[in-house]
Amino acid sequence: MVSRLPVIDADGEVGDLSAVDPALFKPFSALPASLQAKLRGRPKAAVTKERITIRLSPDVVGAFRAMGDGWQTRVDAALREWLKSRAA
Repeated sequence: MVSRLPVIDADGEVGDLSAVDPALFKPFSALPASLQAKLRGRPKAAVTKERITIRLSPDVVGAFRAMGDGWQTRVDAALREWLKSRAA
């Protein structure tokens, strides 16, 4: 069995790895799922939105932006509500 060298010394410093056989290292994807770090950021949504470019009146955009963060989501909700009223 290969002896494992201590990677971190008593002072918390990373030791010299030049004497370690590179064949002992494994790619991140080969590690068990329990050892893999979680991905950063917001999880990917199951249903994603489509990025588009749309030109709106400055007063409309200003009114939605004045409501604070999430204004684009509120524009989406307003359009969705308008579509529901048209289908009825």
